[in-house]
Amino acid sequence: MRNLLPLISSHSAHAGGRSALTCRFRCGDACFKETPNTSDNEYAGDIIARAVSRRSMMRTAAVVTVAAAAGTAALTGPSAPQAEAAALAGHGHKPYPPHKPAPSGARGLRFSPVAPNKNDKVTVPDGYGQNVVIRWGEPILRGAPAFNPEKQTAKAQAGQFGYNNDFLSLLPLRGERGRQVLVANHEYTDEVLMFRGYDPANPTREQVEIAWAAHGLSVVVVQEESRTGKLGAVTRHPLNRRLTATSEFRVTGPAAGSPLLRTSADRTGSKVLGTLNNCAGGTTPWGTTLHGEENFNQYFANGTTAMHKRYGIGSGATERKWERFDRRFDLAQEPNEANRFGWVVELDPYDPDSTPRKRTALGRFKHEAAEPRLTADGRPVVYMGDDEKFDYLYKFVSSKRMKKGNSRAAREHNLTLLDEGTLYVAKLTGDSPAAEIDGSGKLPDDGEFDGSGVWIPLATGTTSHVPGMTADEVYVYTRLAGDKVGATKMDRPEDVEPSPRTGRVYVALTNNSDRGKEGKAPADEANPRNGNKHGQVLELAENWDDPTSDGFAWRLFLVAGDPNDPSTYFAGFPKDRVSPISCPDNVAFDTHGNLWISTDGNQLGSHDGLFGVATQGDRRGELKQFLTVPTGAETCGPVIQDRRVLVAVQHPGEVDGASVEKPASTWPDGPGKIVRPSVVAVWRKDGRDIGV
Repeated sequence: MRNLLPLISSHSAHAGGRSALTCRFRCGDACFKETPNTSDNEYAGDIIARAVSRRSMMRTAAVVTVAAAAGTAALTGPSAPQAEAAALAGHGHKPYPPHKPAPSGARGLRFSPVAPNKNDKVTVPDGYGQNVVIRWGEPILRGAPAFNPEKQTAKAQAGQFGYNNDFLSLLPLRGERGRQVLVANHEYTDEVLMFRGYDPANPTREQVEIAWAAHGLSVVVVQEESRTGKLGAVTRHPLNRRLTATSEFRVTGPAAGSPLLRTSADRTGSKVLGTLNNCAGGTTPWGTTLHGEENFNQYFANGTTAMHKRYGIGSGATERKWERFDRRFDLAQEPNEANRFGWVVELDPYDPDSTPRKRTALGRFKHEAAEPRLTADGRPVVYMGDDEKFDYLYKFVSSKRMKKGNSRAAREHNLTLLDEGTLYVAKLTGDSPAAEIDGSGKLPDDGEFDGSGVWIPLATGTTSHVPGMTADEVYVYTRLAGDKVGATKMDRPEDVEPSPRTGRVYVALTNNSDRGKEGKAPADEANPRNGNKHGQVLELAENWDDPTSDGFAWRLFLVAGDPNDPSTYFAGFPKDRVSPISCPDNVAFDTHGNLWISTDGNQLGSHDGLFGVATQGDRRGELKQFLTVPTGAETCGPVIQDRRVLVAVQHPGEVDGASVEKPASTWPDGPGKIVRPSVVAVWRKDGRDIGV
């Protein structure tokens, strides 16, 4: 079988293809510590072994089959902000010039795929251009100075674009032609690449305070160039904003005020300083953005309890030593401070004076993302993954309906939608005999990894559905609630996105090298490979396409890796006609219904990249690589508009042994300049829409 594109020779890697430096600063070496989930709750293999009714599973799975064939289920369309943003970004489809044949592929994916490579740059298809929209340290607030890495201060950083951009959202800006509002997460800092002569054993207060200011969120207005797809930051715009590790956030929802959230600095349990490790997120139909607090555990020292351990908090000092400079990061002094992180944050980017809110009704865990869809009667449903080996998939169903329009009353009402509803966790069952799931990735006799599942309710408002736990405990210790009800242990569920065209939900499962190890959960039909290096993408269809349903059908859409590997699967599409992909992470949709996948920790020897894959029609499963990122970098936060693609190039140059003095990358500004995480826009040079 011939590959569409050559593979680069594999190389030894640290924790799923990442460098040791990335593991230290991004997640606190989570992969090399004891797996937090040591529960003995059932996994899918246990359930399959029992006499489960195959007939009922197949009847449910038919929902997926019908939806895949028709692709016209009753669905909610794109949100008003998303639709308007798309209209602002595109000028309609233009035909190809005479005598120039269109590239082959699904509509939206008609570009020449980028070959796997190790280029120290952003590599894009032939005929496409790119520009850096904004870099770490660029001033966005009034009074902020130009970036000078040799003279950086915490005050300067608090007015500049933050470090290690991840999730991105582009929202329309009415009344300002050609402008949109860019919202970005800043997941973590890598002090070794930020500070010359950094001593990890003895960070200075100034370095720590700069790092606090480099975390958090940025809001910055961007201006498009009319003749190309270029975007540039509008510095000092009134909507521009920075939120950092010391900004004020409100705690809302059913756990607000809980004794579990109270500290000596906040005896009400309703106000928190800062947001940490914001990974992916989501954009709501009412025009706000959602931000998942992921690897928050690594910032807290001296964990002592079993619950600290369940959330991956260590018993000693932290990598960054923040506990030396603020007692709230020392759990021996403030045992509840860590409970105030690990939430979904909601931000109103149109109101620079508003206080962002941590939504306790959505549960506390390592939130990778939170992407909502609307029910037929206008209630938001938010899908979420807990990015940890053997942790769980969740959804939240609001009890309130969204009000349309931009009136003050509508906006105030919509800012309460995520405070009332029911939180669920997923339990998946395969429909093949357990003996057919041997851990090799070999397809079962029915030709697909598929089955059914149920959403198990955990809490509704102040009512707990988990025996032995109060509602407050369910929200604050959500992982434990999932353990108790027997949720399915997954291979690092990261971004979860519902398709605006079909309503099917796609779950990126990045990898799990511990799957099948002694004492760990073995392969099951949803996670079919032991020692899973490359990950998979799961496709889920709610029963009767009702997001409030307590049941669903599922199947694996992609099983990632080298297409020549028999264990890989691309929705049945011929494997000699796809790009190799490894470690799916963030996902997004274009207006054609294609799924775009960014990768984190590619195990195939190439740099990480962005891929598009058709989800419908006779090209379903056709996967093509659109770009790669520079040395040491990860591809994050994709935004797919008609005329442009945006990606966050995170941690460029983060290679073992690298430092400010010994950079491993010269991106984006060339030799002699410090390596800077940045946002990049890509567009077609002929001005036409992407991939058509």
